[in-house]
Amino acid sequence: MAAIETTALTKEYGDVRAVDGLSLTVEEGEIFGFLGPNGAGKSTTINVLLDYVRPTSGDVSVLGIDPRERPEEVRARLGVLPEGYALYDRLSARQHVRFAAQMEGVDVDPETVLDRVGLDAADADRAVGGFSKGMTQRLAFAMALVGEPDLLILDEPSSGLDPNGAREMRELVRAERDRGATVFFSSHVMEQVEAVCDRVGIMNDGDLVAVDTVEGLRDRLGSGSTLVVTVDAVPDTSGVQAIDGVTDVTVRGDVLRVSCTDPGVKADVIERVSAAGATVRDIDVEEASLEDLFTEYTNAGAGPESDASTGVSEA
Repeated sequence: MAAIETTALTKEYGDVRAVDGLSLTVEEGEIFGFLGPNGAGKSTTINVLLDYVRPTSGDVSVLGIDPRERPEEVRARLGVLPEGYALYDRLSARQHVRFAAQMEGVDVDPETVLDRVGLDAADADRAVGGFSKGMTQRLAFAMALVGEPDLLILDEPSSGLDPNGAREMRELVRAERDRGATVFFSSHVMEQVEAVCDRVGIMNDGDLVAVDTVEGLRDRLGSGSTLVVTVDAVPDTSGVQAIDGVTDVTVRGDVLRVSCTDPGVKADVIERVSAAGATVRDIDVEEASLEDLFTEYTNAGAGPESDASTGVSEA
């Protein structure tokens, strides 16, 4: 059973179509990154999943349940970290976790939950009004984890966290997946998404323009990789540029950067460089980053047509 499934989901606000025929499947037990520029329809989609807003048309299923028909049953199995959450300044972290436990109808040890997100015993009884942004983010995450939810919906979970905090957040997300939970993860921080997500979906202007693994997105765009070759002296690069599958060669100092759409030509590049009289001192390969792919898919509809093999249905 899919953890999240939408079919031809559409949401209109007057003359504005925020989500346009979204058909998406998120499998149980995966970490799914949900990406898009501001105004792409991500927040509207999340609000429909949570039954905060009703779709104009189409179908939606969360954990096998239509949230429009049984919203309380759906929410009882969710853990949600919203981007615009609000905490109570005068209450302690411990009180917040206890409140979340009461709402879920479960019995938890607040200190155990807080310790998981990096808040220690001294923090547990402090008023939240004195917390830093990173500490409040950790507390909101702790509240989402209460009750071991079947589905976590996280909106910008690394907001306000320093690099160590972001790494700990990624480890927690992986631990939840390993426990059996599904994680639906929306963020603008591409490095975080690329590091933790099994698959990603990219929204643009209300449409789902791509969904796949990061490697799959690279292959579909033909973005390939860049071969970085350090040499003792820069040779004539015309032979390298003539190789089929090489799209660009740039030189900076003693480093050649060779863009390849075909991974099989890397050996040919090294042979041509050596044949031109240069000694190769170092070789590195740089793959197109998720940020690069995001830019290509969201600029002027650059992405290729989606297909059923990647989990996308045409709107």
